[in-house]
Amino acid sequence: MLTGKKMFRRESMLTWVKCLTLLLICMLVSACASSVSPPARYMLPSGPSASTPNQPEGTLMVNSPRLAHYLDVDGIVMQLDDITLNAAREHQWAEGLGRQLERRLRANLAQALPTLRVMRAEGEQANALTLRLNVDQFQGRFDGVAVASGQWQLLNDTGELLEMKNFYAETTLAEDGYPALVRALSKSWDQAAGLIATQIRQGHYFN
Repeated sequence: MLTGKKMFRRESMLTWVKCLTLLLICMLVSACASSVSPPARYMLPSGPSASTPNQPEGTLMVNSPRLAHYLDVDGIVMQLDDITLNAAREHQWAEGLGRQLERRLRANLAQALPTLRVMRAEGEQANALTLRLNVDQFQGRFDGVAVASGQWQLLNDTGELLEMKNFYAETTLAEDGYPALVRALSKSWDQAAGLIATQIRQGHYFN
C-alpha cells in the first residue's frame, strides 16, 4: 500500500508531467504559427492627379463598382484555364478592391474630363449625372494577360438611364509574379476608364 507521503509525491509528479506536456504542446503550436509567413498585400498604383475646375460644365458622380461575387474577396484572382479561378491566399489586396477601383476611376475620369466635377456619389446633387459600374472580370489569365471587363451605366438626376455600354481591356504582363500582375491590372483599369471617358464625352450628355 502507498503511504500518504508517497501518494502525495506521486500526485505531484503526475501534475508536473502534465504541466510539462502542456508547456511543450504550447511551444510546438507557437513555433508552427510563427513559421507561417503573413500574406503579401498589394495596392493599385496611385492614380493621376487632376484639379477641380472653377466653373465646371457639370457634375459626374461615381458609384463604387459592383464586383462579381468571386472578385469580392481578399485574394488576388487568377484564371488558371477556361473554367478554373483561384483566389490567392499568400497574395491579397491591402484594401477592398471596390474602394481601390472607385478611387482610381475617379482620378482617371477627372483627368480625362477636365471640364467636369468628378466626385464620389454621396447624397443627391441637382443636375448631376451618376456613373454606375458592374465589374465582371478583374483578374490575371493563364495566357499572361490581365483583364478588366464589365458594364457601365449613366443615369440622370431622376434615375433615368441615359446610356449603357460594355467595357473590356487587357494588358500583357511584363514579367511573371504578382507585382507584375497588379501593375498590369492597373493599366487595364486605366484603359477601361479612358474608354468610358471617351464615350461620355462623345455622348454630349453635359451640353
